[in-house]
Amino acid sequence: MKYFLGIDNGGTFVKAGLVDENGTFAAVAREPIENQTPKPGFTERDMDALWEQNAKVVKAALKTGGIRPEDIAGVSFSGHGKGLYLVGEDGRPSYPGILSTDTRAWSYVKQWKEDGTAKKVYEKTFQDILACQPVSLLAWLRDHEEGVLERTKYVFSVNDYIRFCLTGTANGEYTNFSGANLVNLQTAAYDRELLEYFGLGMVYDKLPPLKYSADICGAVTEAAAEKTGLKAGTPVMAGMFDVDACGIASGIFDETPMCMIAGTWSINEYITKAPITNGTVSLNSMFCIPGYFLIEESSPTSAGNMQWFIDELLAEKKEALKVEGKSIYDFTNEAVASVEPRDSNVIFLPFLNGSNEDALARGSFVGLTDFHGRAHMLRAVYEGIAFSHLTHVKRLLANREAPEAIRLAGGAANSEVWVQIFADVLQIPIETVSCDEQGIMGAAMAAGIGAGVFESYEAAAGKLVHVSKKVLPRPEYAEVYERKYRMYRKVIGALSGVWEDLNQ
Repeated sequence: MKYFLGIDNGGTFVKAGLVDENGTFAAVAREPIENQTPKPGFTERDMDALWEQNAKVVKAALKTGGIRPEDIAGVSFSGHGKGLYLVGEDGRPSYPGILSTDTRAWSYVKQWKEDGTAKKVYEKTFQDILACQPVSLLAWLRDHEEGVLERTKYVFSVNDYIRFCLTGTANGEYTNFSGANLVNLQTAAYDRELLEYFGLGMVYDKLPPLKYSADICGAVTEAAAEKTGLKAGTPVMAGMFDVDACGIASGIFDETPMCMIAGTWSINEYITKAPITNGTVSLNSMFCIPGYFLIEESSPTSAGNMQWFIDELLAEKKEALKVEGKSIYDFTNEAVASVEPRDSNVIFLPFLNGSNEDALARGSFVGLTDFHGRAHMLRAVYEGIAFSHLTHVKRLLANREAPEAIRLAGGAANSEVWVQIFADVLQIPIETVSCDEQGIMGAAMAAGIGAGVFESYEAAAGKLVHVSKKVLPRPEYAEVYERKYRMYRKVIGALSGVWEDLNQ
């Protein structure tokens, strides 16, 4: 039996999973990542510590699964998009890793919109400029951190950095870089003129050679083998943006389905054979299947907000339930189910880590009275996150027919209550798949193709992807949620002039 190792670096966890050629997980190991917030709007991580954690979870997965290193046919990756990971001439990090929830560069995005740069960029990349994209962060570093760009040799995504640590070989990967305003989507190549629009011409020679997701990008070195427990010489594939990984692991290999991922980010996507160039969607990028484009609407407005609520407002409850052998998520689901949607008009804006409305928007509860308790606030959080997804889905559906169902992945997919809310808010059936670790599974598919075990992503999905549940929308809740969504939009509009004053 052949096994594939998928390594998944998200916003809060690093995971390693071993998947066999039938799609069965032999083991999954994970570690929470300690992110740092040195200033408001900054989200960083220690890159040396990140590599140590990656090596640790790989070794733990091998041990837990009892899998011999020589039985692993290939290694690949799924990782958060955007952000920035810089490596210097000495092969060491030249600055802390920056995550996709970082908003320090918001003023550059505003400036580029006002001075016409964004319009010129769109003609080459067909995507909006985001504060968390490498181009924005590189411009900020150029102006605020003297010497960082000069001592940097490689500009990487998180996948590229961990792959570099495993193989010693520097490569970039299309799905991540093409969604970062670094690649001309018309030529599928780096574009010096594009970089000059941002004042980043000096970065052109620091961009590593581009590879497709299933391309082999070297092999595990002796040093990395000693640290991880892998066999030296094991082939390592490029990997992909975690949005692509979750999409392909949800069975998206043609233009028919749509997928939502409710994790740290609200990800909403489908694929086409040509980008959408009319300006109605924020992001086009190259999908992991060559020849397809990922049409994406996304923002850091999803289940990460719920995790904050638990960590900051339910920490004691979580510990008490843990002692009783119970889950905090069962508690939150029961609390939300105890409040009928029509019985609470509390609105939550899920903007704790950023927004799909304004780069400076912040999380808010609106409408609280002394009648309301935790259950009302929790329902508002569940609904507010679903409303943010709805905003994105509406933009996507301006360019295509509504699908028969939307595949939902991420933390929210594990909650029956929340899945039903998504179905009722969208009034579209929601499907979940039997795999709980779609990032790892997508990475494993790329490893399997690169190793020659699977002929294509379609063949891999046909063997490995199985729908576990389909939840139908309840028509009687359509009007209730239409009214609540209108209130949600009205609150956003009313606060639109406030955010910049709050951030002075």
